Amino acid sequence: MTTATLAAARVEDTRIGLAGTIRHVGALTRRNLMRIKADPESMFDAVLMPIIFTVLFVYVFGGAISKDPDAYKQYMIPGLLGQTGMTLALAVGTGLNSDFQTGVMDRFRTLPIGRASVLLSKIVAETLRALLSSAILLGFGFILGFELKTGPLELLAAVGLSLVFGMSIVWISMLLGMSLGSAQAVQGVSMLVLMPLQFGSSIFAPTDTMPGWLQAFTKVNPLSALADAARALLNGQGAVAHPVMVVLIWSVVTTAIFAPLAVARFRKRT
Repeated sequence: MTTATLAAARVEDTRIGLAGTIRHVGALTRRNLMRIKADPESMFDAVLMPIIFTVLFVYVFGGAISKDPDAYKQYMIPGLLGQTGMTLALAVGTGLNSDFQTGVMDRFRTLPIGRASVLLSKIVAETLRALLSSAILLGFGFILGFELKTGPLELLAAVGLSLVFGMSIVWISMLLGMSLGSAQAVQGVSMLVLMPLQFGSSIFAPTDTMPGWLQAFTKVNPLSALADAARALLNGQGAVAHPVMVVLIWSVVTTAIFAPLAVARFRKRT
């Protein structure tokens, strides 16, 4: 691409308004969804992970953890709902890294599209994947006997809170995807981030059974607040306002820190 062409593309980018950006986000989101259609195995994590985690923890570990698998369903499934958005969000970085490695981003540079639409379309597509995964988790939970003890508004609030937190984590995942050298490296680092947060929280077991040093970590772990909020919203027990506020503060702070870093990194690479 010549210097003149790059300059023209940048000028075109600055002329794209809100309506054009929304249209480009829609087109690129459709492109991301079509990639899923062409590679359905990429949906295995969103479709199968909620089922595998539910069966594994309810029927393998549930008896040892709570002595009552039915009561454990009411405890674990809301907690698992809380972490769904984050788990899927960390996969975005792997896909973004692959786009750079395979030349997809080079192709985007030649198109008259708003640069922001590339990242925003990733967030929209990931939100849809997280919604599907949440629906599968709750549907499978209802089949196993999980009871919604509040109402549909509380259910929507729990799902929405999980999505809000997950979308804030997308910015970290994108930054990793654009900073590390390979998709394997992104996946490895993402797992290093995910595992301590996931198991060092109240998602799978009450934190009062953990040693003191680990309880200190779980108290500041945002996944504990997210699991507690989802549990209170779906079971109607426990405080709602405090854990919801903690999750929202974590989401805002995470987005405020990592979104500008990810956007700056994206501009530098494109």
